[in-house]
Amino acid sequence: MITKYTYGNPFQTDAVVQKLEVQNGNVPYFTVVKTEEQLQFEYTLENEEKVYGLGENVRGINKRGWIYKSCCADEPNHVEDRTSLYASHNFLVLDGGKEQFGVFFDYPGIITFDVGYTHLNELKITLSEPDADVYVMTGESILDIVKQFRQLIGRSYIPPKWAFGYQQSRWGYMNEDDIREVVKGHREKKIPLESIYMDIDYMERFKDFTVNQERFPDFPEFVKEMKAQHIHLVPIIDAGVKVEEGYDVYEEGIEKGYFCKKENGEYFVAGVWPGKVHFPDVLNKEAREWFGNKYQVLLDQGIEGFWNDMNEPSIFFAQDRMDETFDKIAELKDKNLDLDTFQQFTGLVGSLANNTDDFKKFYHNVDGKMMRHDKVHNLFGYNMTRAAGEAFERLSPEKRILMFSRSSYIGMHRYGGIWTGDNKSWWNHLLLNLRMMPSLNMVGILYTGADIGGFGADATEDLVMRWIQLAMFSPLMRNHSAMGTRKQEVYRFDHVEEFRKIINIRYGLLAYIYSEYMKSALNSEMYFKPLSFVYTDDEFASQVEDQLLVGDSLMIAPVYNQNAKGRYVYLPEEMAMLRFRGVDDYDTEILPAGHHYVEAGLFEMLVFVRPDKILVLTDGGEYADEVDCDHVKALAFVKTKAEYVWYEDDGMGKDYENPDNYGRITIEKGGNCVYTGSREKKIEVKLL
Repeated sequence: MITKYTYGNPFQTDAVVQKLEVQNGNVPYFTVVKTEEQLQFEYTLENEEKVYGLGENVRGINKRGWIYKSCCADEPNHVEDRTSLYASHNFLVLDGGKEQFGVFFDYPGIITFDVGYTHLNELKITLSEPDADVYVMTGESILDIVKQFRQLIGRSYIPPKWAFGYQQSRWGYMNEDDIREVVKGHREKKIPLESIYMDIDYMERFKDFTVNQERFPDFPEFVKEMKAQHIHLVPIIDAGVKVEEGYDVYEEGIEKGYFCKKENGEYFVAGVWPGKVHFPDVLNKEAREWFGNKYQVLLDQGIEGFWNDMNEPSIFFAQDRMDETFDKIAELKDKNLDLDTFQQFTGLVGSLANNTDDFKKFYHNVDGKMMRHDKVHNLFGYNMTRAAGEAFERLSPEKRILMFSRSSYIGMHRYGGIWTGDNKSWWNHLLLNLRMMPSLNMVGILYTGADIGGFGADATEDLVMRWIQLAMFSPLMRNHSAMGTRKQEVYRFDHVEEFRKIINIRYGLLAYIYSEYMKSALNSEMYFKPLSFVYTDDEFASQVEDQLLVGDSLMIAPVYNQNAKGRYVYLPEEMAMLRFRGVDDYDTEILPAGHHYVEAGLFEMLVFVRPDKILVLTDGGEYADEVDCDHVKALAFVKTKAEYVWYEDDGMGKDYENPDNYGRITIEKGGNCVYTGSREKKIEVKLL
């Protein structure tokens, strides 16, 4: 059951698609403190009560013990003392107290979640203004509560099937030949590859919706050349529009008044990659439609996927603050820079980038009303991606377009996925990647993944290998790194054959991964689940934060420590362990419930099949269209009778509800297999 409570005059974020009647009184469970300036919710936590949710953020799956802030930030340092990352996902589920419930604070400004930080057993949620819609959910289980919430906020984005393949990116692919080199490196070594990403250097001087003609002299033909090799090109789109006379996007935005303005009516000027930019006013419906239509420039050249970046929005500097800073620095020029003066100098320079005070300097036109940006800050990235998603429905209504974003708010999940931002080549970021996945699924973001190997810093070969073994199961599987770091395309490492074999497993698993994703999206369910969400009566399951359930059949336990030759695994029930080295190279072992140390060499990946479940496995391929889903192996761990509901469609259209998309595999204990479905299948049964 979901109940809605309204405080003050909340901004309508469009996060929710179901319309509910407002209930009288205050939100239950919490002590509510209202003032003219803020709204606070206080709750006493039981000693063993868990707090799940908050989507993209630092630390563990259980969020107790830290303070988190919803304030979308360009934050590349994902370390434990951070309170905000790129997204704001104000949904929590509390479990283990007097009553199990979920709560969503639909509020686009800054919220602080003090989850047992100030006081160990106190949850205190503070909204910076007293205006919000608050939704409270109760249900039979955590999964039931999450499902209700997911239905409240609408269906998750569905990408094309090719977007589940292995993808390669690097900030630093400068021209056609750089991309050809990367494609050649994969194809010659027969390493599977689906797409190449084009970071900011493909543009003409970092201008959105342009292509540098010197580096890509005939871009439509180059797109065709790549497609002939089964490679999709995916360009980046940034939030800032370059201030430049003669640049059509800039001039149209000025003419129509579609950029964010200051209080005095002048356009707000910030600095990002191109230098001076204006931000499109994506909270303005007309401006959002205008900006979204600009994607057609690249769609018309054969592009079928995009990634939106810098859309918190990131601000290298605000021009007004920059001018003031230069004046203040000039005053220091002839002074003796002692400790205090030097700190004053560095503080001035350090205050330029992503200064939250600048959020108060520009406004959005929302239905004719000027709304100061800091009051709706967390909606910018969401609405930039919404602009694209809504445009794709107009420009390409029958075809799925890949879209994901860096910044997000609940509601954006209907228009695209996310990647988890500019991580580092650190082993603890590999573990953070794993822990973040179920929290993102809770808020509807299913198409997600981290930069394999890490974006910043220098990756090691073993880190990339271990990260691929986790990303094997992420819907978004993208290797991405920054200019100036060690190149980490896998064909550059010593063990090329081992990388080829391990990535080919992804294509062997593609039928299962795609099926489980689609069922999760269509049924408002979680693709990644913590053990505690399913094994609810197992007290130890809630302590396990380095293993995840993936879809209906599998549990994964990645290795995330350097030089480790195995790891400890907890099994809530008897499971069949597969130790994969290649799609047709694996060992099997039945392990009883309990604690185990299991070996896993660097080139081995652990997968566990649950009782009476089936893993559908193919021979793999070098790209998605090469995978033969009509000839499959059904790896079944049968205790009584194993069943699997298999979803399959054409991977590009939108006929999601067609019953012909579903089939069912049933395998008896003796190995007898029955398949029912509209497609003919040749199924080879392998009992585990």
